[in-house]
Amino acid sequence: MNILFAGTPPSAAIVLRNLIANKHHVVAVLTREDSQVGRKKILTPSAVALEAENLGLPVIKSNRVTEDTIFRILATGAELAVVVAYGTILSTRALSALPNGWFNLHYSLLPAFRGAAPVQHAIIEGLRETGITLFKIDEGMDTGPIVASLPVSIEPAESAGGLISRMSELGSTLLNQELPKIYNGLGTLTEQQGQATFAPKILRDQARVDFKKDARDVVNFIQGMNPEPMAWFTYADQPIRILRAVTAYVESDHPGEVLSMERAIIGCGSGSAIELLEVQPSGKTVMSGKDWLRGLRDPGDLV
Repeated sequence: MNILFAGTPPSAAIVLRNLIANKHHVVAVLTREDSQVGRKKILTPSAVALEAENLGLPVIKSNRVTEDTIFRILATGAELAVVVAYGTILSTRALSALPNGWFNLHYSLLPAFRGAAPVQHAIIEGLRETGITLFKIDEGMDTGPIVASLPVSIEPAESAGGLISRMSELGSTLLNQELPKIYNGLGTLTEQQGQATFAPKILRDQARVDFKKDARDVVNFIQGMNPEPMAWFTYADQPIRILRAVTAYVESDHPGEVLSMERAIIGCGSGSAIELLEVQPSGKTVMSGKDWLRGLRDPGDLV
């Protein structure tokens, strides 16, 4: 069956590469338009666009599936779409354009964590298990009937980026199992059951660390924010990003207080503390937390 693949970030590029490696007939790739990246705002293709070009696949760049986009999709002969983090809601017109529908690989066990950031929210909440759901897209936000799902454990020190990459490989395996059934009309669709929860996109302003929270919650938050938008706090009115941290067995009376310069231990709420393993000061490279603290004359409190 002729497949349109729709996706944008590196995680979706992993799935695209695996689809091709497993001989699925991808006739075209739909991805978002080139975006400005970095301080110099260099116009850069998406990870999926770059992967598609490497694979020699036709690329359609569009931030919305307009009538013109639909026309270009139909010209490829696509019969079914596989979607992985494309980044937009599909209209009824778009959904009806392909005879066999659009199927989304979503990184949660639906109906839990509907939305743009299911992995981040699962880690922030301290869950030890999440999952992958393959479902047929309808007009709602991640509300369509389920084809298949796969539970996935969350490792104790796993960042959102690491878990997403691992789930992309597992999701590719799920697609390889289920797509042939869909091709042959043997796939089953089951309506979602249970209470829905939501996982909206997390903005940079929402990634500020609150040291008044318990250390375990702070560490979960830091892991969930890595790599995007990355947890941060301020020192001397400058943002400091935290890439990695662990809980520390040190008692604290004051959240945000530097308890150890040698081990970069910072006080948190409920008498707990964390150890900063990797940080990135504004405009500088990533360094260890203790190296950053050693460079400060008077660290004071972190906020």
